[in-house]
Amino acid sequence: MKFKVLKTEKAYNIAIYRIEELFNAKPGSEAFDELELLSLLVKDYEDRHYPMPEPDPIAVIKLKMDEIGLKNKDLIPVVGSESHVSSILSGRRKLTLDMARSLAIFLDLPARVFINDRYSLEHYAPAITSSATPPVLGAALKLTVYADRAEKKPKKFREAR
Repeated sequence: MKFKVLKTEKAYNIAIYRIEELFNAKPGSEAFDELELLSLLVKDYEDRHYPMPEPDPIAVIKLKMDEIGLKNKDLIPVVGSESHVSSILSGRRKLTLDMARSLAIFLDLPARVFINDRYSLEHYAPAITSSATPPVLGAALKLTVYADRAEKKPKKFREAR
């Protein structure tokens, strides 16, 4: 069989049918090589014609919480107060970049889940990050002091840093 990039639905369906025929091919055989190549061609076609939508970060958080048996109160050390957790999970409040980073570490998820085109983060003043990294529920998180808040500290505090 001569292989080429799948450009039509008909060619795609023929490739799918052939994959089903070759599904139990033994590794190292010619049939297995054909199966691997057809699988790549089908994946390429599906990526171009049936793209996966970006996941909703809040739905992912809820799913992960359900998977590992967490309750809303378990997110308080990561997100902030109980009201912050409730507001975020209900969609009334958006995640900040720091919250997204903390949640990615805490829930063991890639950060890209929280940062995508479908969901925009809240924007705050640029952060000044201290070198201290205290453990928060087993995850090392950076302490962040926002530039606009640092100016409100007493003069002694600003000079000591």
